[in-house]
Amino acid sequence: MTTVATLVPPALPRFDVVVVAPDLDPWLEGNTGIRGFTTRDSGETGPHVILVSLIHGNEIAGAVALDRLLRAGLQPLRGRLTFGFANIAAFERFDPVEPIASRYVEEDLNRVWDRTWLGGSRRSVELDRAREMRPLIDTADVLLDLHSMLWPSDPLILCGSTMKGRRLAQGIGTPALVVSDPGHSNGRRLIDYAPFADPELAPVATLVEAGQHWQAGTVDATIEAIAGLLRQLGMVAPDDPLLPPRTTRLPSAFAEVTTVVTAKTAGFAFVQPYRGGQIIRKRDTLLAVDGATDIRTPYNNCLLVMPSLRPSRGHTAVRLARVI
Repeated sequence: MTTVATLVPPALPRFDVVVVAPDLDPWLEGNTGIRGFTTRDSGETGPHVILVSLIHGNEIAGAVALDRLLRAGLQPLRGRLTFGFANIAAFERFDPVEPIASRYVEEDLNRVWDRTWLGGSRRSVELDRAREMRPLIDTADVLLDLHSMLWPSDPLILCGSTMKGRRLAQGIGTPALVVSDPGHSNGRRLIDYAPFADPELAPVATLVEAGQHWQAGTVDATIEAIAGLLRQLGMVAPDDPLLPPRTTRLPSAFAEVTTVVTAKTAGFAFVQPYRGGQIIRKRDTLLAVDGATDIRTPYNNCLLVMPSLRPSRGHTAVRLARVI
């Protein structure tokens, strides 16, 4: 037993909602046959890029970014560009007074992208929506999944475990930190969907965590990532006035997750309020207590990826990564 086994998880703080949820009424019908998805076709040969927001209904920064670009009239120079609003049912419940409550309706839409589950008989609001989206997702050459974070963390890109995902993420250029990780123990993310996760197939996806939920800077970081992706693919002009100018790009920092820490008990608690992106210098440093189990750093210079300071039992508490 550890001497700090009585650590208590912190109470949820009050989170300020600075960003106003967008009016999505003009985009709900869409033009793809799938509610909430709008495609703009250049008429020229090129990739089909899908930008997905609202996989979690309360992560509104991505939706604000896509709404802004749609209203501004952003068009691809080549290929097709699809703007998507995923968990509309959860988003319609969003309340800035209780912004955490509308992450999903019945289950996490970012844990259901398993072919067996999608082809099975089990029903939920989110599974049904994934099945509805799936025919369009299957046409993507490149997919960018737009997210934000509840707890303080440096922005980052999650690229999955494939080299194609890493190349795509590093080519975007912003956020500067790219993290390769295997996903979660309780279900497959959209970027882990089979066509994207198979290194032998061409389709590729990556996920941007652009900053904290409900902050204006997170919207800006989201649009910068979209701009980096579209410039990388030659789908917009380098000086497109609808996108932020390219900033001086530093080489991407790359880290590889070696350990996904999943909370085994309801009493999981960190020893201090860590921030995502923080590096713990010494191996064997105590990070958290999960019942009678100590959670310690497995090596020197251990990068903490998106620690969740109040994880539910069975959910990811933190990912531990080695900087390459």
